[in-house]
Amino acid sequence: MTKSGIHGEAPTLDQARRQVEHYGLDADPQAVLVAVRLISAGARVGRAAEAHFARFGLSTGRYRLLADLEDHGGEKSPSRLAADLDVSRATVTGLLDGLEREGLVARRPSAEDGRGTVAILTARGAQRLRDMAPEHFGRLEAMVGGLSVAERTVFLDLLARVVRGSEALADG
Repeated sequence: MTKSGIHGEAPTLDQARRQVEHYGLDADPQAVLVAVRLISAGARVGRAAEAHFARFGLSTGRYRLLADLEDHGGEKSPSRLAADLDVSRATVTGLLDGLEREGLVARRPSAEDGRGTVAILTARGAQRLRDMAPEHFGRLEAMVGGLSVAERTVFLDLLARVVRGSEALADG
């Protein structure tokens, strides 16, 4: 069930049933189908997001880091960024290195921990976020424009529950 159809309509429920039966499993084919389509949709949205952020010279990760800094007064420790963005400290270091080379962030010693550093959103980084905001938020709104307010409310609830359930994939 790896086939990716137009508009996320493949695989089908019949394909999921056949695979569950083929392996002699007692799994709910509809649940399997929902999970497979969600994984496929996530990959598709991820690719679209990367293309979107590339228009602004960013990646999804770099944007998330800049936006998180902006949301927290423009300053945060790398370890706090890693925890809040749910990525490794090494990932944050790599993102900061690239953003620092472009002048979008800077690092300085931490006032609280002399051994540590903090990342700071520069004026140039804040300007990049301001410049991209109209197009960025317009495209985000358009992405879910086919959903009513009520449907978006339900979707947010369902999405939160699925995200909590995603631990089932990762648990060893």
